[in-house]
Amino acid sequence: PAVGKDSTLPLFGANESLSGRVKVSAKDGKSIQHMGVQIEFLGAIEMLYDRENSQEFISLVRDLDDPGTLNGMRQYPFIFTDVEKMYDTYNGINVRLRYFLRVTILRAQYTPNIVQEFDIAVQHTRTEPPSNVPIRMEVGIEDALHIEFEYNKSKFHLNDVIIGKIYFLLVRIKIKRMEIEIRKRESAGVYNETETLAKFEVMDGAPVRGESIPVRMFLTGFPNLTPYDFLAQRVCMGR
Repeated sequence: PAVGKDSTLPLFGANESLSGRVKVSAKDGKSIQHMGVQIEFLGAIEMLYDRENSQEFISLVRDLDDPGTLNGMRQYPFIFTDVEKMYDTYNGINVRLRYFLRVTILRAQYTPNIVQEFDIAVQHTRTEPPSNVPIRMEVGIEDALHIEFEYNKSKFHLNDVIIGKIYFLLVRIKIKRMEIEIRKRESAGVYNETETLAKFEVMDGAPVRGESIPVRMFLTGFPNLTPYDFLAQRVCMGR
């Protein structure tokens, strides 16, 4: 799929087998001399602006046909059994993690091979973490503003509700409004991108010392809130 574009792909779990049939046909009744037909299952991290640092972490090959002549249409069944797919599919700004099948018809020397690629998507299912401690942090400006944030937990699922409170412990400056943003940060090598996925206004007007504001943010309805714990040593996702 194109980078940054939405597309529909077949979805697989972390250890699901991949199986199917490859259909190959010669156009206009012609015959194709070939040195064999093969299919590969590949997992790759592609640095879009730094191709030299791209890497493959899965590379499996199956031979579908011996050297010969292809006439008309042929079907080749294939299966990759219980393949461990370590990471979720990711399609970002500077990097993408993709799983794909590559079918190659090998040709004689000096004749280019015929290659076709088919992407799939992978998503891991996770159980609720055994420990989910609250978040508490303090921010402010010395002798001018002191705010404390408190959220009921630190890990959320994609249909969760973020519940918390904001406490104003010291207010000596004028505040017009307050907003809370959910941001996605993509770090890939020397490239860093931050995208605002959601924005909520939690206060309009000036607060006073000792005031507290409840926070309730529903995550349902934001399809870009996709969990990526870690992709590889060169790629770091944060929220």
